[in-house]
Amino acid sequence: MYALFAFIPLIFTVVLMVVFNRPAKHTLPLTWLLSCVIAFVIWKMNFMDMAAYTITGFLSAVETLCIIFGAILIMNTLKRSGAMSAINRMFDGITPDARIKAIIIGFVFGAFIEAAAGFGTPAALAAPLLISVGFPPLAAAVVALIYNSVPVCFGAVGTPTNTAFTTVRDAVIAGGADPEAWRMSLTFWSAVSMAIGAFIIVFVGICVLVKLFGKNKSFKDALPVIPYIVFIVSVFDILYVLIARFIGPELVSLVAAIVTLFVALFTAKVGFLQPKEVWTFADKSEWDASWLSTTEVPEPRISDMSLVKAWIPYIIIVAVLVITRVCQNVGMDWANAMKNFTVGSGTSGIILGQNWNYAILWSPGIVFIIVALITVAIHRMSGEAVRGAWADTGKQVSGAAIALLFGIATVNIFRYTNVSAPDAMDGSMLYVMARGMADLAGRAYIAVAPLIGVLGAFMSGSNTVSNTLFTSLQFETATLVALPQVFIVALQNNGGAIGNMICVNNVVSACATTGTVGSEGKLIRSNIIPCAIYCLVVVIVFGIAVMMGVNPVPLNGG
Repeated sequence: MYALFAFIPLIFTVVLMVVFNRPAKHTLPLTWLLSCVIAFVIWKMNFMDMAAYTITGFLSAVETLCIIFGAILIMNTLKRSGAMSAINRMFDGITPDARIKAIIIGFVFGAFIEAAAGFGTPAALAAPLLISVGFPPLAAAVVALIYNSVPVCFGAVGTPTNTAFTTVRDAVIAGGADPEAWRMSLTFWSAVSMAIGAFIIVFVGICVLVKLFGKNKSFKDALPVIPYIVFIVSVFDILYVLIARFIGPELVSLVAAIVTLFVALFTAKVGFLQPKEVWTFADKSEWDASWLSTTEVPEPRISDMSLVKAWIPYIIIVAVLVITRVCQNVGMDWANAMKNFTVGSGTSGIILGQNWNYAILWSPGIVFIIVALITVAIHRMSGEAVRGAWADTGKQVSGAAIALLFGIATVNIFRYTNVSAPDAMDGSMLYVMARGMADLAGRAYIAVAPLIGVLGAFMSGSNTVSNTLFTSLQFETATLVALPQVFIVALQNNGGAIGNMICVNNVVSACATTGTVGSEGKLIRSNIIPCAIYCLVVVIVFGIAVMMGVNPVPLNGG
């Protein structure tokens, strides 16, 4: 009975966002308010405790928002300085084969943009670039969205994975595990499953391209690129998994994408593993009207900036993140001091009995902001261009800010609902929900976990927000059904990443930047099957691991 009350805020969120198409920034504040009402009426949570956990939820969101702001700021700075125009030129004349262009631009370059900025930018940047090399606008949007899945667990320098860990950190410590070891295990297993699925999803993307937009409408046209897909994905995956295993989530997609990008450009240029017959689209006069832009798309700003100069900001970012993370992992004092330096309330509990601490010098967001400021000088940007980059970033972040503030505050209410009257109820709202799901699914819950992640991303437009909303629920359910918590949280992380293919925010963004406004429904329908295939792959991977008895970091009670 109480599980039904606990699920009301989530059902409310799904209905408002999916049925009525309300954005996360409007929905999540109402979800928080409804959660507070139920917590007060049913769980007897008092106002002071609700205020305390809401405020600490807001403060925790600041850490994520700093990364989002910095990531998008560096992207907008490069667009305004002309650096993105120079980077776009790099792709000119790679190969005449549209399938190879889709892999290099849609998958590899899109992975780099996801790793550096995240939050909807890959489809918004990779799709227009595909149009510029001859793709029908709708095809560009479809391919860019399908490929915006593999790198997403580690997008915006690891934000989704770090957010998932932060959400359950206290529970991990309570379970008797080393939190850093648990975070690294989550990073590794999230990467393993996505890496295995990458071979399939890159091929599926080409299948969709040739079937829906090819002259022959035949899946057979995808077969000749299999050797190149295996090679490129292998290069990407080896780096992706090794970095996840030994360094941490911040650099997984970033370094893998950068190295693979240059390997892909070189090998395509010299003809390595290229198909014998070039595959291209039919003449534009033969394209279906639904493939074309319905609105005017502005041309990118032309720039004569050198490629080296354009890449300098990203080189600095990668160098700083690699050096600091590697040095901290090997125990260097200066790196440990950076990570341990925090601002906040310490352990004073001054925020209505709670405390909050932020490792400001360790935040990738701070690195992004500093590099964005350095870029102003390196690229000799005008004051108008700088103001434009900051104004654009402010507008883009404002919606995410509201969603994250209230999303994390809502999770806090879910987790600590019974703190005021611990003997009055059998657990918090989150625990009651988890127990209800455990009773229904049992150990078959492993097949449900990624779908919850997909739902969260579809609702909110972000794997980070999906993890914010559902990681604690997944963790508690895993404990109740005696499944490895690391695996179930990794499946949540995977599902949120995979859901980027069909999430409303990304689809709207892709349609807007390709000029295919009005085709959102068609895009979602075309990408549902690739989304389902990827979910099936990650479920099989973890299902096999569970059957083999693997539990990387056992916790007390799970």
